[in-house]
Amino acid sequence: MSRFFHAGESDSDDTESDFSDELTASDSEDHSDSDSDGSSDDDDQAGKRPQGRLFGVGSDDSDSDEDVVRVVRSAKDKRFEEIELAVNAMANGQKINDWVSAQNEFDRANKALQKAAGIISQTGTPKFYVKAVAELEKAIQSALDKEKSASKKMNASNAKALNSMKQKVKKNNRLYEKEIQEYEKDPENYAAEEEEVIEVKPKAKKPKKVVVQDSEEEDEEAEEVDDGFTPVGAGGKTVEFTQENLFKKLREVVDARGKKNTNREEQVRILERLLVVANTPYQKIRVLLNLISAQFDFSVGLSGYMSIPLWKSAEKFLNSLLTILEANPGYVVKENVPDEDDGDKDRVYENGETVFIQGSIVAFVDRLDDEFTKSLQNIDPHTTDYVDRLKDEVGLYAVIVRSTAYFEKLEQTDAICRTSMRRLEHLYFKPDVVIVAVESATESLLPASVAQPAKDSSVLIHDLCVYLYKNANSLQRTRAMLCHIYHHALHNRFFVARDMLLMSHLQETIHQADITTQILHNRTMVQLGLCAFREGMIREAQTCLQDISGTGRVKELLAQGLQAQRYGAVSPEQEKLERQRQLPFHMHINLELLECVYLTCSMLLEIPAMAAAGSNPDSRKKVISKPFRRMLDYNSRQAFTGPPENTRDHIMGAAKNLASGEWQKSIELINAIKIWDLMPATDKIKEMLGRKIQEEGLRTYLFANASYYSSLALEQLAQMFELPLSVVVSIVSKMVWNEELAASIDQVTNVIVLHHVASSRLQSLALAFAEKAAGFVEGNEKLLESKTPQQGERPKKGPNAGKEQTSGKQQQQQRTMGPRGNRGGRNQFNNGLGNSVRGGRK
Repeated sequence: MSRFFHAGESDSDDTESDFSDELTASDSEDHSDSDSDGSSDDDDQAGKRPQGRLFGVGSDDSDSDEDVVRVVRSAKDKRFEEIELAVNAMANGQKINDWVSAQNEFDRANKALQKAAGIISQTGTPKFYVKAVAELEKAIQSALDKEKSASKKMNASNAKALNSMKQKVKKNNRLYEKEIQEYEKDPENYAAEEEEVIEVKPKAKKPKKVVVQDSEEEDEEAEEVDDGFTPVGAGGKTVEFTQENLFKKLREVVDARGKKNTNREEQVRILERLLVVANTPYQKIRVLLNLISAQFDFSVGLSGYMSIPLWKSAEKFLNSLLTILEANPGYVVKENVPDEDDGDKDRVYENGETVFIQGSIVAFVDRLDDEFTKSLQNIDPHTTDYVDRLKDEVGLYAVIVRSTAYFEKLEQTDAICRTSMRRLEHLYFKPDVVIVAVESATESLLPASVAQPAKDSSVLIHDLCVYLYKNANSLQRTRAMLCHIYHHALHNRFFVARDMLLMSHLQETIHQADITTQILHNRTMVQLGLCAFREGMIREAQTCLQDISGTGRVKELLAQGLQAQRYGAVSPEQEKLERQRQLPFHMHINLELLECVYLTCSMLLEIPAMAAAGSNPDSRKKVISKPFRRMLDYNSRQAFTGPPENTRDHIMGAAKNLASGEWQKSIELINAIKIWDLMPATDKIKEMLGRKIQEEGLRTYLFANASYYSSLALEQLAQMFELPLSVVVSIVSKMVWNEELAASIDQVTNVIVLHHVASSRLQSLALAFAEKAAGFVEGNEKLLESKTPQQGERPKKGPNAGKEQTSGKQQQQQRTMGPRGNRGGRNQFNNGLGNSVRGGRK
């Protein structure tokens, strides 16, 4: 026989037969706990049946009824016992003057009390808890008085816990003022009657073992109540919200906010019911402030943004709050308000006294705007969901305008600046037609007291920016300036935008700003370059776009996408931050159009420069646009070039034709690019590009073929490139003046006389030496700037700091000027240059 079956030999002689009898009995019998009239056969059979170690106690229902006493505890008893244990431990801590332990047990008792909130709403607060907190407040006050008069002070941690307990208990006892007053009337008889644990003992033989078992039904019921509030309790009693308990319920919700296992949805439902009960402006304002905060507390989950129905609900309640505040100017919501002792009572402003309520409306506006942006970032822009979500911007814009008007009445400058900045960021990138439509739609949503007459888009942007220039902080002024420049550039006011950018000196300090401001600066520079291109200023456009488009990181610099990283160079946290900075799709600048403009401008500048360089290798090293040169070299190395398929192919083909003098084909290829249709006034853009190609074709022809002619007729050049004679004369005169072309113009015969002057060996060497010297000076200036501490940089500290700095300067001096070099700014480089020249002569 196996050792497994020897476990029950102490109870029976024949284990195998008993084991089979037990299996048969357990399959055939079905007894209930309430059946008290069992037959004699069943009793005999139950008495003979052994209790094997395999099944343990309670394997059969009838057996457990007769041999085991079950003590049934309700959920109320279980919860109250947990509170009572914490209260007793807290009393022990008071006796030995251990306030750290008392504070921990007080927090544990309150946590257990919160778990039993559903039961307490039916039965009331436990009397032993009320007695404990009432005595605790007295004990704390007594301990503080002793501490003041005592010669020996308690340790720091104990004193800190005592002071913390004073504030906590005072705040906690406000919730139980009535119960504490009843206790103080008759402290001796207050907690005389306590419920006892009920023991159910059925008629049975002498019990063999006692098992303590909780009531499963009441546990489940308690869990339902603990998870959140239910209007109907376990006993069928309805929990009502009235004017008397409104502030008490509101404080319970506020205290539970942010704690673990708090049901946020249930909190929102409670606040919504309290909002229905509230009938005074003060009550409604208090409930609305907490209701909006509770809605923002919801976890975003996997979506990464606040759900749209919840966002719209928060917007509705924020409008309701502003309506109440506009109708009752005596109530003012402020961030810094002293804590009032009567915060749980209704307050009415009298005799012109303003009632201040703690809260922050501008924080609600900021959060609402941020959540709107997050939702646009996470919705697919190529679906109708994005368009539907974008329609909500009008309602959000109306809230921003309305809150700004409210802050203007209160003269809260900081809040006005924050909301004005939000309003400006919603408008600066939009064309006039869209701004007018948004303003008209907003006017219909605002009340008559807040609505303002419609303004022209330029005037509106100007007024917002000027206010921010005068009253905002440094960061807001910088962002307002960039938005203002962007708006001017968008509306083809290039010289106004350029002058504002140059006078602001933002290029010098933008690297010190935060990343979002740097992104706005990049967007502004790109828009300024596009504006210059639309106005026909090719060189200015290429200069503005060079720093952005020439890097190959356009998506990242404009926050319109993540740059592909090799070998996981970016950490997940960094990638998450970059995704949060991405702009919504409707704010994007078309990257294909940007690339087309940049390459076209580079073509019009590079092709004449390459022709002027000719076969001189040193001149060919002067590169205006490296990306364009790289693409052109790659395209030139192709054995077979097919018809152009994309924008780059069109521009490369146009560049080749322009270099060879076939300007008509170049114009055809440029005009065939379909991306020009995205720009306003497409016909004017194509006409401007055709004229620029003709002019640069003329310059390229003169650079490439000047060595083959002794003179050229201006009229013949005008016919070849289909340009007016005055334009040809102007272009040639400018080339002669800039010493790009060695020639003179005979105005009598309208002929260009070309001068073939070959530079001597000495002149060539002198020019080469001048270029190298200039590069040498520039490199040394950069090296000096890197070694010299900048303004605000802390010098090194320590005993060897001076020696290290001195030795570093000596090494720098020896590298640049030699051991006898003289220190002193610009002269340092001049002396170094002289030493190198003298060394070369030796």
